[in-house]
Amino acid sequence: MKEIGLYVHIPFCIKKCKYCDFISYRQNNSMIDSYVTALTKELSMHKNTLRDYKIKTVFIGGGTPSILDINKLDIIINQIHKNFDINSRAEVTIECNPGTLTKEKLKFYKNIGINRLSIGLQSFNNEILKFIGRIHSKEDFIDNYNKARNAGFENINIDLIYGLPNQDMKDWEGTLKEVIKLKPEHVSAYSLKIEEGTVLYRLLDEKKLNLPSDEEDRDMYHFAIDLLNENRIRQYEISNFSKNGYECMHNLIYWNNEEYLGVGVSAHSYLNQKRFSNTNDINEYINFINRGELPIQMEEYKNKEDEITETIFLTLRLNKGLDLMKFHDRFQVSILDIYGDKIRKLIDLGLLTIKGNHIRLTSYGMDVSNQVFVEFL
Repeated sequence: MKEIGLYVHIPFCIKKCKYCDFISYRQNNSMIDSYVTALTKELSMHKNTLRDYKIKTVFIGGGTPSILDINKLDIIINQIHKNFDINSRAEVTIECNPGTLTKEKLKFYKNIGINRLSIGLQSFNNEILKFIGRIHSKEDFIDNYNKARNAGFENINIDLIYGLPNQDMKDWEGTLKEVIKLKPEHVSAYSLKIEEGTVLYRLLDEKKLNLPSDEEDRDMYHFAIDLLNENRIRQYEISNFSKNGYECMHNLIYWNNEEYLGVGVSAHSYLNQKRFSNTNDINEYINFINRGELPIQMEEYKNKEDEITETIFLTLRLNKGLDLMKFHDRFQVSILDIYGDKIRKLIDLGLLTIKGNHIRLTSYGMDVSNQVFVEFL
């Protein structure tokens, strides 16, 4: 059977972080009830969609999925198993906010087959956490991280953000060193992006943000790469690092441009050469489902040329880069026959390199990766 990833979106938070532009809603018990009911219906509506697939990864993201009480999550997990064929060794991840975890929840997650946690820390500086709108402290994080270990979790990701307001290199170094002490299997480290419509965007417009310079931001990035690599948490993607064998299987589906199904409000899918996404409006989403209709608001079929382009700039995000032989096997054409001139130009500029059977971004290429990707659009 073909393999696929399943993404489940839980769009609720206790409050929205000041940098967040994701589709999320404040915690509301009656809305959560209606949403979970609709979500389980959407899962059953896709039973035939995935009848020829085996699910190799499940990723429950948000929002804050750990905001759900145990019985709601139990309903969702049971519905997934009822409708789909799940690989017995599937990676099953749930995103967690340290301010919403409990010993009881963690024990339950483990018992229902969740085997990977992605916990949002962002910073070990409590003043910065408060300023960006996080609902937890570093002490909350450490407490719940230890509870997760005691519950038996052996695959934990810690999410971090650098380039935050009022953050300097000393602060970032301190955060990384505290994280390394905890010996996580995986670390995600993202540069802060200030998106339009967020609180930070307004503060920036009002000149009320003290942000690191672009140069300081790049220094933080390279410091993270070096320090994490030294501690055997090695970079395998532009913003992701792991111990050997603990790369995020679900995200690798995205970066290898493989198929996945997304359910829930605003969720995206890629299936049978078609990208499609659900409505961004939660009330519209629920109404669609209650009428027995899939809540799809966008559909876009991808021809071979589209697939080639997307495969190039997605796989180039990976440290190992693009495998020339796999590319040829998938598309029955050599990438050098299509983009040979552009690839040679990017090599001359020090942005790409060819080593063995792979084309990869150089260290400088990773710094300006979007400029590289544009060349293939």
